[in-house]
Amino acid sequence: MSGNAELLNFIYQNSQMGVDTIHQLIGIVEDENFKKHLHSQLNEYQEINNTARSLLNNNGYDEKGISTFDKIKTYLMINMQTLTNKSPSHISEMLIIGSNMGVIDAVKNIKRYQQAEHQIVGLMDKLLRFEENNIQQLKKFL
Repeated sequence: MSGNAELLNFIYQNSQMGVDTIHQLIGIVEDENFKKHLHSQLNEYQEINNTARSLLNNNGYDEKGISTFDKIKTYLMINMQTLTNKSPSHISEMLIIGSNMGVIDAVKNIKRYQQAEHQIVGLMDKLLRFEENNIQQLKKFL
């Protein structure tokens, strides 16, 4: 698989995890202000995810989705971590941890795939900036 396809699939999977996680959390969160913030995050993850999928398909690559095992594992972990605490503070903390992991992976992939097409690296950079902004925005809910 080429560096372009690998980087695009990373972006696709990372943003898909964001979409899936935020969808699940919107159903759990009770605070309307926080829910509004999550909807905003969801829209951005969906936009990045759709762009990555389009770029993959337009370049003749198939998107490699998140494995069923990882989806189930994440679903169960979110349910367990929110079973006794559904507060915006607790959920924000969970999301900040996830976004920090996303930032680390994004920086590593930008360095690893420096030779990828400019448009693809730009999309990775957009995802990185989005994750960094998420962290700052979520701090308000801690």
